[in-house]
Amino acid sequence: MTADREDGDAPMLGPVVCAALRVEARAVRRGLIRTPVVVVGYRARRADRLPDACAALVTVGFGGALDGRLRPGDVLVADEIRGPEGTVVPCSAPRLLAGELIRDGLNVQVGPLVTTDHVVHGKERAVWAAQGARAADMESAVIAARAATLPVAAVRVVVDGPGHPLWHPGTIGRGLAARRVLARTGPALERWSVLLVRGGEGTAAR
Repeated sequence: MTADREDGDAPMLGPVVCAALRVEARAVRRGLIRTPVVVVGYRARRADRLPDACAALVTVGFGGALDGRLRPGDVLVADEIRGPEGTVVPCSAPRLLAGELIRDGLNVQVGPLVTTDHVVHGKERAVWAAQGARAADMESAVIAARAATLPVAAVRVVVDGPGHPLWHPGTIGRGLAARRVLARTGPALERWSVLLVRGGEGTAAR
């Protein structure tokens, strides 16, 4: 049974999926059987809703591509999460997670994810891309910081990117398509979490 947590009163066992928006939470929940989903809000302002005890934290939702190799509808699995002041948090078994998503027919790439406090667009995309970042969001680094020593993962479905600006009428169609892709990620997330607990690639520990 899954749950859309509105508070952090009771601890949860197993991994917990974090989504910024309710639309993201509803989409990913469609493919989840036993994994709870916590809505942490825009910029993870409600990260206090997360439980104190869980096996891993996984941020899932929409993101913006920083280079042309990622196109709308593609999935980025982060191998590291870059945050403010140069912080970098390695992700747990990213290629294992990417492989599970590919098994379900999704177009997946692996690479660094950067968290900013604003929507990245225009020339700023190229600045981040030159530093090796593949996609941007506004929540994952906040969640990773809260995770401390817990395993973390981040999955972002691309909505906008170079040549596909966010503030454009076509964003509506891309957003609907991205939501359909997001709804297909749940089974892979649960398979990954089982493999992670069992040792998976042997790369889960940070």
